[in-house]
Parts: sequence; structure tokens; C-alpha cells
Amino acid sequence: MRIKRGFKAKRRRKKILKAAKGNYMSRSRTFRVAKETVERGWAFSYAHRKLKKRDFRKLWITRINAAVRERGLNYSTFIDMLNKAGINIDRKVLAHLAVEDPKAFDKVIEEARVAN
Repeated sequence: MRIKRGFKAKRRRKKILKAAKGNYMSRSRTFRVAKETVERGWAFSYAHRKLKKRDFRKLWITRINAAVRERGLNYSTFIDMLNKAGINIDRKVLAHLAVEDPKAFDKVIEEARVAN
């Protein structure tokens, strides 16, 4: 009697083809091509999850820098003032304040100036 390994192989292929859904032509239909595409996509998404953290930090720093320059400071001086004043607010929150609530951001700057 011939043994068919259909179940396991079918399940494995089905998982890959489901992940390839939405790709163009044979990339979504042919297992061999779909597998290459999906694995490459997974590799990119892994790498970009790491890069995303760097990109957001860069964005926050840029926003903070723009906001403090309008108030006659620069980014590095401002961060140094915050550290010396013992004000521990992360860059994400500072950037949010700078964009959404400039009055609160002005208060943070004043607190840092007073402490130095």
C-alpha cells in the first residue's frame, strides 16, 4: 500500500499560500514562488520592526528640535537642561507636547530654565 503524506504537506503549503494572498500572479498561487516571496517579506518585516523604533526616535527628536529652536534654544542644550533639572520626560511625550500642547511645552522649558 502506498503512503501519502498529504495532510502535513498540505497544511504547510496552505499556510504559505494564505500568507501570500494579495500578491501578484504566480506569487500568490504557485507554492515555490509564493514561499520565496513570503519568506522574504517576513525577513523585511522583522528588520523593519527594529528600524521602526529608530525612525520614530528620529522623528521625535526632529519635532522637539524644531519646537525648542522657535523658543531660542537648540535640542542638545534643552535635553542637557532637562537632565540637570532632573526632569525625566521621554522624547515621545516631549514631541507630543510640542505639537499638541505648546503651552505645556513652554512650562517644561521654563521649569528646566529655572532649575539651571
